[in-house]
Amino acid sequence: MLKKAIVGISIILSGFMLAACGSVDNLSSDTNSSNGSKTKTQLTGQTNDNYYQGVIKNGRYRTSKSRGVSVSQESNQFNIKGFENGLLNISKKEFSTKKYVFQEGQYLSTDQVENWLDRKSKSNPTGLNPEKVKSTTPTGRTPIYLSQIDEQDFMVQNGKSLKLSAMTVGLAINSVDYYKKTQYGPTYQTNISNAEVKKHGKAIANQVLQRLRKKKALKNIPIIIALYKSASDDSLVGGNFFAYSLNDDSETKISKWTKVNQKNYVFPLQSNKKGPSTNDEDSFDNFKSTIQGFFPNLSGVTAQAQYTDGSLSGMNVNITTQFYSQTEIISFTQYIQGAAQKYLPANAPIDITVQSTEGIQSFLSRKANEKKFSAHIFNSY
Repeated sequence: MLKKAIVGISIILSGFMLAACGSVDNLSSDTNSSNGSKTKTQLTGQTNDNYYQGVIKNGRYRTSKSRGVSVSQESNQFNIKGFENGLLNISKKEFSTKKYVFQEGQYLSTDQVENWLDRKSKSNPTGLNPEKVKSTTPTGRTPIYLSQIDEQDFMVQNGKSLKLSAMTVGLAINSVDYYKKTQYGPTYQTNISNAEVKKHGKAIANQVLQRLRKKKALKNIPIIIALYKSASDDSLVGGNFFAYSLNDDSETKISKWTKVNQKNYVFPLQSNKKGPSTNDEDSFDNFKSTIQGFFPNLSGVTAQAQYTDGSLSGMNVNITTQFYSQTEIISFTQYIQGAAQKYLPANAPIDITVQSTEGIQSFLSRKANEKKFSAHIFNSY
């Protein structure tokens, strides 16, 4: 019923690297381990203010105790990446990268998260998904609402020690619940309306906050609970966050939600879909036509675009080629660099990945408010 989702993470494609190889600061050797020895705490260093520093224990990055645990149906990798990236962006709004140090979740264990994601039952009273009923019809059964939980811890450096000072917890809510009536039978689905996603998401969020406050270390710190609507399995884009709540100190009940107005699109749009900006669509179409006209050996040119409050907030362009010559890749990348600067929308961060069946061939990137794209070509040795 539950499994650990395998997520491939590429340094190039990831939008939320904690830090690159920077200076490593020694903090302290004051934490006693189970065998009586002391652990050395360090920081990863920080490339710039866009990223949090991370925590290193005894020379190793401190990984999450429950990262990757999800309901087994979670097969859309865009959902997983969008959930993690978006959650970090929400954290940055409230917990400054200049003040806080990031630590992967340490307070929710794998067993605990698995129990919370399962259905409530006599054998699992802590399940956050509803009890199973006899009906197996799409509208008569009780769907699985909560599909994933992600915890982020935020520390503050005080002298030579780190203290837990804030936490963010993301809850991914299904828009479609996939199920089987028999173990090896066909897959059916229950569609969950926007109203139901919001209703059950907010109800589950209150339960999670109350449970977190019962832990001694979490009684008196600010905790963000963020809600994410997962896209269907066949979607070419991930879902989006739609609300979050910042709960100060010892609050155990959520009293206020902050709306997150985000939507994701795939360019070129399908004929029956309407996008948020005709100008952005035209810009992408011109870019696509230009590079396809110059280099005909392309299998596909698509883009995933995210809009926040109606404005483009980021775009990932994927170009699939049939190039085998290194000189072709170099020439094509250089041509893309000029075409992207000329045609693609300005004032938004844009990543462009050029790849074939053999892997990534080149990568181009431009930050918000920059004009020129930087490029890297991967050499095969």
